[in-house]
Amino acid sequence: MVGKRVLGILGILTTIAGLGVAGGASAQPIVGVPHEWQMDFPPSFTPLMEKVASLHDLLLVLITVICVFVLALLIYAMWRFHASRNATPATSTHNTFLEIAWTIIPILILVVVAIPSFRLLYYGDKAVDAAFTIKVTGHQWYWSYAYPDLGDFTVESRILSEADRIKLKPNQPRMLAVDEEMVIPKGTVIRIIGTAADSMHGWTVPGFGIKKTVIPGRLNEGWISVNNEGYYFGQCSQICGNGHSYMPIAVRVLDKPEFDKWVEQKKKSAGLLPATDVASATAPANR
Repeated sequence: MVGKRVLGILGILTTIAGLGVAGGASAQPIVGVPHEWQMDFPPSFTPLMEKVASLHDLLLVLITVICVFVLALLIYAMWRFHASRNATPATSTHNTFLEIAWTIIPILILVVVAIPSFRLLYYGDKAVDAAFTIKVTGHQWYWSYAYPDLGDFTVESRILSEADRIKLKPNQPRMLAVDEEMVIPKGTVIRIIGTAADSMHGWTVPGFGIKKTVIPGRLNEGWISVNNEGYYFGQCSQICGNGHSYMPIAVRVLDKPEFDKWVEQKKKSAGLLPATDVASATAPANR
């Protein structure tokens, strides 16, 4: 009897675990979110961020070589020109070769840094063959996302209320979860146009490699293209007032069919669906 009860309990637990796994498999994962004790850049989720990380690696190598070289010179100078070895200091004041070298070499280093830097700036500045545009507007203290190419509806994105923050869902990180995410399709080039309604804000998603300072009366352009579905998070990076820390950025990436369904739902909610082609049943008035 006891054995049957134990088997029954195990069966129930197995069923519950199976449902949990199935639910987790169908839910979208949290992909771009900070982790405790994280070091270095976050993973690259866009082609732009991959290039940013590549430039960072190049600069890290350059600065490491420079630091090691300067440290070696300092150690050599302290050893070679110590007072015990040079009771009488040298009187030479100029060395033409050295003066030319320490002028030309830094210039060459700056050229090596400047060329990929300018390429990266131009690469991330303008979208090429974008599928559609999203207008990002910063407010005190929330974000709004307009989709002018998909019916011109707008989504307002606010941090969850204090009451909602107490009962967070698995896909809602603390202080980053919002009531409405910016939703985009995966594998699609999307133009981002940024502006602000009141003060300067910073629309920044580290994993996307994008950081746009949005300014009232001005439009700044960028672009993103994310290959994997899931939730990605960022924060306002421009100190904009006492609600600055309550302006998280949440982006939900869907596959194309799911995104199209989301767009239709938002257009329907906003009353933007096209009128039906069925003729009116009301007879025209006699003239």
